[in-house]
Amino acid sequence: MTRLLTLWRKSLSVQLLASMLVALFVSQAIGMCISWDKFIADLRAASRYELSSRSEAVARLVETVPPALQSEIARVNATDYTRFWISEDPAPDLEDWVTAAFERFQVPLRDLLNGSGEGAPTDGASEKTQIPAGASEALFMEGLAWTGPAAGGGNLPAQGRTLDFATRNGAGVIVPLSDGRALNVAYYKQMMPTIWKTHLPLALTLTAIFVSLIGVLTVRSIIRPLRQLTRAAETLGRGEAVTPLRACGPDDIRHTAEAFNRMQERLHRFVEDRTRMLAAIGHDLRTPLTTLRLRAELVEDPDLQERMLATIAEMQAMTEATLSLMRQETNAEPTRTIDLSALVESICEDLAEIGQKVIFVGGERVNYRCRPDGLRRSIRNLVENAVRYAGKAEVRLVSTRSAIEIVVEDDGPGIPLDRLEEVFAPFFRLEGSRSRETGGIGLGLSIARAIARQHGGDIVLSLRQPGLKAAIVLPA
Repeated sequence: MTRLLTLWRKSLSVQLLASMLVALFVSQAIGMCISWDKFIADLRAASRYELSSRSEAVARLVETVPPALQSEIARVNATDYTRFWISEDPAPDLEDWVTAAFERFQVPLRDLLNGSGEGAPTDGASEKTQIPAGASEALFMEGLAWTGPAAGGGNLPAQGRTLDFATRNGAGVIVPLSDGRALNVAYYKQMMPTIWKTHLPLALTLTAIFVSLIGVLTVRSIIRPLRQLTRAAETLGRGEAVTPLRACGPDDIRHTAEAFNRMQERLHRFVEDRTRMLAAIGHDLRTPLTTLRLRAELVEDPDLQERMLATIAEMQAMTEATLSLMRQETNAEPTRTIDLSALVESICEDLAEIGQKVIFVGGERVNYRCRPDGLRRSIRNLVENAVRYAGKAEVRLVSTRSAIEIVVEDDGPGIPLDRLEEVFAPFFRLEGSRSRETGGIGLGLSIARAIARQHGGDIVLSLRQPGLKAAIVLPA
């Protein structure tokens, strides 16, 4: 049940198809409940009309033959559901008449037509007749009542009488003959007690199957453009170029695709404008800094000159770092599929070769589509931070169904819990002296998070005992 609910929540196709089927079944059920009584009444009315018509026809036939043959003519007109016989009394007792009808229905039709079972029930007859096994006369006595003249029932004479028995599953007709006797006709057929024994459930099932097939085709035509839009949005969210979507389908979906194409065009235009602006800013900032450096070289006081050159160098470093961050956010490096575990391992080996204590915990190979140069820079920033503040770092790759994590752990002093997010702010440093000896200028984590978010992921920091855990979480 939980899996069905999960599928219901996650799949628009299932919701649409299930809603259509529920609406179908509910509407059909309501319709059948409303019309069931009328359906049964119409069946009974039709059967009684046919019974009256046939009774009138057999009565006319009997009147045309000699009296000695009349009983035989009546007997051979019997069917699976009807019995004919001639009685001397045109106005019999109701219970006696039903008893006679019950005895004749106990005789199998074949025996009755052969003349071997007239009025004499045979052993095991209940298995071959309409009478249920083990039934007694009480079955026919239920609902026994005269129904008066057969008004509108064929062309019966006015003296004809009709009756119901067996809870209206049976009907009788008594037609007086010209010689004072009467033609008796009994009809019995078990009506369907429930809807499930009619053709309606089969018709409903076939309708549901047909509606399901049509619904699946319709839903797929609606879902297909939405899935394309989802994939395009995921690709665009990772900074990749997306081919403009083809506007197709209903108006709502077509307008959505057109809006997505316009949004993508605006984003690309914004990135291009920002890139050109950054190039202009970089040129304009370097020119006055170079001029200041040249003028500082002319200062005669060595101490003052040194301080001025250091300040200019810091300003230039901050400017270059800021431009680097802004360029990284608008980076257009192409994406390609790489062995992510090999990339992480190579970073750890490069740092280990220059004397830093970095350990890579190997795992399974993971192929991933990304911008490798940018991701390499993000991972390297995290590892270098861990080595700078803890002396060593342990790096591993964790792959799950929904995400891929590049985990960097250290045993250093960590970061206060209330400042785990602040460290991602540009130019933020926990060490307040701003000395280049104790760290950079505070853009490393900002750049690393910008790169991770360009890939649709993020960087998550959490405390260890002792130390810090930094994880680059990428969508699988």
